[in-house]
Amino acid sequence: MAKGIMIIVEQRNLEIRKVSLELLSQGRKIADETSEPLVAVVLGQGIDGLASTVASYGADKVILIDDAKLADYTTGAYTSALNKLIRKEEPQAVLIGNTAIGKDLAPRLAQRLGVGLASDCTGMETDASSFLTFKRPIYAGKAFEYLASNVRPILATIRPNTFALAAPDASRNAEVVKEAADIDAADLRAILKEVAIAASERPDLTEANIIVSGGRGMKGPENYVILEALADVIGAAVGASRAAVDSGWKEHKFQVGQTGKTVAPTLYIACGISGAIQHLAGMGSSKFIVAINKDPEANIFNVADYGIVGDLFEVVPVLTEELKKIVK
Repeated sequence: MAKGIMIIVEQRNLEIRKVSLELLSQGRKIADETSEPLVAVVLGQGIDGLASTVASYGADKVILIDDAKLADYTTGAYTSALNKLIRKEEPQAVLIGNTAIGKDLAPRLAQRLGVGLASDCTGMETDASSFLTFKRPIYAGKAFEYLASNVRPILATIRPNTFALAAPDASRNAEVVKEAADIDAADLRAILKEVAIAASERPDLTEANIIVSGGRGMKGPENYVILEALADVIGAAVGASRAAVDSGWKEHKFQVGQTGKTVAPTLYIACGISGAIQHLAGMGSSKFIVAINKDPEANIFNVADYGIVGDLFEVVPVLTEELKKIVK
């Protein structure tokens, strides 16, 4: 009989991704509401030291799958190992962060397990009949649908910044279990040879609490230094609209929108962005939206919590200087 809530913990260079800690925080609440155990699964190499961190965020049981083949993420190895583990553990639900890895891994797991997938969810609640229901945006964020399943396990990916991060409790203890990777040779069709990481002191765009984005109104790539100066003051990530990326002003990895990255920060500052539906689909879940645009009729003002009608080249530098006086 299916039992428990399983969180697939994503780690990079032995650092746990923030979205996984958010899932553990929310998973703890659901586990308490449903009297189900919270199980965390960590894959990688040399990962023993991560068990205490995972436990401090609420896990009752931590399963470590430590293997050289899992040192770096590859689709085949992770799918093979998790498919067998999930079948063995038989959890009620399996939750994964809706990151680049999560979006690659979850559909493949769903196919192996023969279950459906609730993807890119922005809400999750307990339900008496189906255990959990999930909320996800559809039609480029213009509507929401609510999903439930009576097939086990329930599999879902959750958008980063959806749930609040709980304070870790270092006194919490969890059962730590080590499992063999048990990876089928046939699944090792791709071998990762090298990982190239661009160095940046700014937070990852998909996990940032604050994002400053620029659109066509930036007029050129050289003007992004204005936004970067503001971002550095408030500890924000820098993003761009599709128009700016298509113009070659920013690389695609900075694009926010339906064909770029989906973000849900606490604060999103849109500078010179008109508010096309494609862009709104990628940032509409932001808790607070500030729009700076000289066109008072720009669509971005329809979703903004605060709007400044003015020239961004005048407004942003002043905003930066004023924030310097406040932010320590």
